[in-house]
Amino acid sequence: MVWKWLGALLVFPLQLIYLVVKAAVCLVLPAKLRDLSRESVLITGGGRGIGRHLAREFAERGARKIILWGRTEKCLKETTEEIRLMGTECHYFICDVGNREEVYQTAKAVREKVGDITILVNNAAVVHGKSLMDSDDDALLKSQHINTLGQFWTTKAFLPRMLELQNGHIVCLNSVLALSAIPGAIDYCTSKASAFAFMESLTLGLLDCPGVNATTVLPFHTSTEMFQGMRKTSCLSLTLMFSFLYCSILPQAALEEIHKFSGSYTCMNTFKGRT
Repeated sequence: MVWKWLGALLVFPLQLIYLVVKAAVCLVLPAKLRDLSRESVLITGGGRGIGRHLAREFAERGARKIILWGRTEKCLKETTEEIRLMGTECHYFICDVGNREEVYQTAKAVREKVGDITILVNNAAVVHGKSLMDSDDDALLKSQHINTLGQFWTTKAFLPRMLELQNGHIVCLNSVLALSAIPGAIDYCTSKASAFAFMESLTLGLLDCPGVNATTVLPFHTSTEMFQGMRKTSCLSLTLMFSFLYCSILPQAALEEIHKFSGSYTCMNTFKGRT
């Protein structure tokens, strides 16, 4: 037992070095793109904003089917027609991902009409854009239900079949604000931090599940109607690595000065976006 433990102790640092070198090489070499010709992709919040752009990108990349979920039929219908004109099969379903029963019922309808989903993109999100004391309680709950709990329900609805097929991918369109919060968006930052933890736990839980993976994306401020009026700041334009380093190493007083200097403490003062 002792020799086995000592052997594992000696091998562990070598494994770490190997993984670090492998990751460095992958950063330099172009990644092999996944063949999407047999994949059915479901995008929540797919009628507009990032969801609409993702639908176009998946269509251009040759996805077999694209399924859009959202709360506004007009936007969903417009995006669906656009994707169909690109030559890709596309369907839409009206669904509020913050409503658990609605998610499960709509997921059942998707399976009956379209078939199995192999790529789930959790993109739907809302932002209230106010301080805690200025926020309406219902609006705060809405952010948590859609931005965080919605991912619980959609993942529970589609992951079991992915595990059966040994083919699937869960994608979370999160935000850099999950790691670097700002005033004026306390609902959004909190919900995104929760969603980040959800995906971290999910990813670790899938390590021993062949063919099924998870990815978290942390975009910076995007030019969509949801964040209309937000002033862009240099401090918020962070890579994941830099965000981790500066959040872990610098003292709190230094972080506060960085935020003040960059303007991130006041960037939501002009917010006029969609909730």
